[in-house]
Amino acid sequence: MSKGAITEFLERHFKHFNAAALVEAAKGYREQLDKGNKMMVTMAGAMSTAEIGKSFAEMIRQDKVHFISCTGANLEEDVMNLVAHTHYERLPHYRDLTPQDEWDLLERGLNRVTDTAIPEEEAFRRIQKHIVKIWKDAEASGERYFPHEFMYKLLLSGVMEEYYEIDIKDSWLYAAAEKNLPMVVPGWEDSTMGNIFASYVMKGELKASTMKSGIEYMGFLADWYMKHTDIGVGFFQIGGGIAGDFPICVVPMLYQDMEMHEIPFWSYFCQISDSTTSYGSYSGAVPNEKITWGKLDKDGPKFVIESDATIVAPLVFAYILGM
Repeated sequence: MSKGAITEFLERHFKHFNAAALVEAAKGYREQLDKGNKMMVTMAGAMSTAEIGKSFAEMIRQDKVHFISCTGANLEEDVMNLVAHTHYERLPHYRDLTPQDEWDLLERGLNRVTDTAIPEEEAFRRIQKHIVKIWKDAEASGERYFPHEFMYKLLLSGVMEEYYEIDIKDSWLYAAAEKNLPMVVPGWEDSTMGNIFASYVMKGELKASTMKSGIEYMGFLADWYMKHTDIGVGFFQIGGGIAGDFPICVVPMLYQDMEMHEIPFWSYFCQISDSTTSYGSYSGAVPNEKITWGKLDKDGPKFVIESDATIVAPLVFAYILGM
């Protein structure tokens, strides 16, 4: 693979400590792809609001990602950024905001994510009127789908195109929808769209069963994993929490609970985390701890990059893409 300016810069300057871990993890990721292995990428935090799509969408288009696990927030916030980008408000001095300042943002319909405020009317409500119709049409037809499948339908239907405010190539979810990339969205219910769906169920306008469940997501992931373990599956984790913990557990579930004792471990593991190494914290647990839970093999490649994922992930992706 040819080397671009970013790759050459990283290889020249990122020689030690977290910088070295970044390059080594990126090389390991690329080696997995060179072997023909598949790669799971998990996203916690607010990576979509951080516009990770500018690099992640190209990873998807170039088949360097084969399965995604993300929070409900990351699922919907990529679409929000797509249709309401110019209405977002930067708050560079967010550390100085008083409780009254925060209240004023709420009254203006702005929900803050660190230094960025998401506009409720243009983002949430603009999506709501279209996604609710898709939910109700599916229920009327006796159809059930996963949360990400409903979002794929929303984007591929074209009903949102009139609202697009960024280049569609910078939407990672649209890139995933075009490929019908397999995905799990554990804990989707705690997202804005999950809350909205729950409100329609509580009002009797939708059935909870129209949305496929987390248990069905685990079964979907298990089926996919079993079909691809002959070539190896790597695990690249951005942040911690449920986006990472849910999918990584598929291996011990198959091994211990399904008694499939020949099931392979994940063939590669990397976590980007700004959570310091600690005891009792999932996000701060070192990879070796996962060996005792039957998630990782003792001999597999393992990396931890202790840094801000909004800085690190685009650099890793640029390296993998040869930029």
